[in-house]
Parts: sequence; C-alpha cells; structure tokens
Amino acid sequence: MELKAQKRNIFGKASKNLRKEGLIPAELYGHKIDNLHLSVPIKDFLKAFSEAGESSIINLDIEGEKRPVLIYHISKNSLKDEIENIDFYQVRMDEKVTTKIPVEFIGESPAVKEKDALLIKVVDEIEVEAFPADLPHKIEIDISSLDDFGKSIHAKDLNISSKVKIFLEPDSVLVTVTEKREEETAPIAPVVDVSTVKVETEEKKAERDKEKSVEDKTTK
Repeated sequence: MELKAQKRNIFGKASKNLRKEGLIPAELYGHKIDNLHLSVPIKDFLKAFSEAGESSIINLDIEGEKRPVLIYHISKNSLKDEIENIDFYQVRMDEKVTTKIPVEFIGESPAVKEKDALLIKVVDEIEVEAFPADLPHKIEIDISSLDDFGKSIHAKDLNISSKVKIFLEPDSVLVTVTEKREEETAPIAPVVDVSTVKVETEEKKAERDKEKSVEDKTTK
C-alpha cells in the first residue's frame, strides 16, 4: 500500500490553507531519523487508513523516496470531526515493533441466539510485538463456540501466528456469555398526603391544649 506525501514549510495557523487545498499536515519521525514536516492528500489518506488502519505498513512516497511507516496518531477537531494532523512512525523492517491490533468478533454465539444470553466483549484491541511485515491487520475472534452460559474465549484460544507475541496472560478472558439479570427495582415509597398530616397534627395539638387546660383547672 502506497501513499504520496510532500515536504512542507507551512506551520501553525497557516496550515489551514493546506486543508483548503485538500491536504492534511503530517509529521514523520522514527528511531534515529530526522523528523520531517509533510502534507498528504486527504482523500488518499482516508483510503489508505481504511485499508491499513494503525497496524499495517504503508509505503510513504515522499517526493520519490519511499519509507515504510505506521499511522501512529490522528488528531481530530472534536467540533467538526475533521482530521487536523497525522503522525507517521517510520519503522525498520529488521526491528520488531510494538503496537495495538484491533479485534474483530466473527460468527454467531448459539447461547445468544437460542438462550437469550448476554455477550460481553472484554477487549477491542490487543497489544502485540512483531516484525513490521508480520503484523496482522486485525485479530479475528470466532464466537460460534459460545453455546452455553459461562462459556468464554481466552487469550490462549487465539489463532494467531507464532511470529506475533501478544501481551496478555494465557487465561485472560476476551469474550464471554452470561445470563441476563433483571434490573433490581427499589421499593416504591408510599405517597404521603401532606394535608392529612397537617390536619392530624392540628387535631393532636388541639387535644394537647384541651388536656393542658383541664390540668390547669384541676391544679388551681
């Protein structure tokens, strides 16, 4: 996969002009290389990102010079949901890299379909280490074996290349099914008629006043 880029000397607020031209400001850095300020076409980048994500190697063509990179970080404008800046990380094909690979759940759980079980996904990405060429684009987890309550899939169950090291304990749960629990409802407090309370209070006060009056007459 290839993505063209060009060096830039426009920075700060002036970068807005790049976006008007359909370009995104970008930075390239890596181990023992000089940082480069770049720009890439928005449409081309979005296409590359949809195919490569953040875990597949992209050949960044910088004015004819090709460099293997990972998309390391994307900065977005939270209000407009527009990409403001991209960080590329240049890798060496002979050095292992550590990155996070997205998880994709495939298949259908019989427990969910037939027994109305609740599917609980514990992870959405897994941190791995591998040579750049061996990095998987995604990690698939087939949930069709989850046919009863309490069944789980663990890290040790993953079908993944021995060339890829995952940073999870073998017994780590990745996905499980459980029974649905009815939400416990708090007991409803009885509705109190304030006017009744007021009348009862006034009646009791009147009784106390009457009793006190009788006591006062008796003591005299």
